[in-house]
Amino acid sequence: MLSFFKGYKLFAIVLGVLSVIIITLIYNTLKQDQKLPIYQPNMVSETLVDSSIQHQKKYHKIADFNLVNQNGKRITQSDYKNKIYVADFFFTTCQSICPIMTGHMATVQKEIMHDNTIMLLSHTVTPEIDSVEQLKRYAIKKGVNDAKWNLVTGDKKQIYELARKSYFAVKDDGDGGPNDMIHTENFILIDKKRQIRGFYDGTNRDDISKLLDDIKILKKEYE
Repeated sequence: MLSFFKGYKLFAIVLGVLSVIIITLIYNTLKQDQKLPIYQPNMVSETLVDSSIQHQKKYHKIADFNLVNQNGKRITQSDYKNKIYVADFFFTTCQSICPIMTGHMATVQKEIMHDNTIMLLSHTVTPEIDSVEQLKRYAIKKGVNDAKWNLVTGDKKQIYELARKSYFAVKDDGDGGPNDMIHTENFILIDKKRQIRGFYDGTNRDDISKLLDDIKILKKEYE
């Protein structure tokens, strides 16, 4: 009787080890095959998408832009060609969510510092206040690395149209006029084809962790 239970115990141990191995193999296979969605306008909440493109099912890409960074350099899509990047919208005089967002973007910068395929792009929503000089002061204060992270200013209408029609970062309508004001916590992950691959709350640490994980997943598409 004792030998029977010893045999059963050995069988249970072997079965347990095999189960762990099988589960690990399945998990790793699923993880390797994991891909991020490619967000089209019809996949995003209607509150975030301009009515003119709300029902578009494919081919959405970030529009061309022409802005100026903290060093007075002209920044266009060519500076982000074949790059994965994270975009957001902020302003230097913001005292509520922006300091938290900038701190979290700095965390992302630290994690991608030595990866030449990934960059960051922060658009000011108060370009009338955030001159090149103001952005430079802010960049120095916040530890922005010029090679990785552009803080850009420029034409307000262009920036606001990018936020609403390209990045789907804003819930409210507007025309980019003097009385229009964007205030959003969204971070947006963009792939090398200028497609949206993820949305994240830039004030939430858990979302920043997810963003960093998603960047790794997205990178595997290009390996």
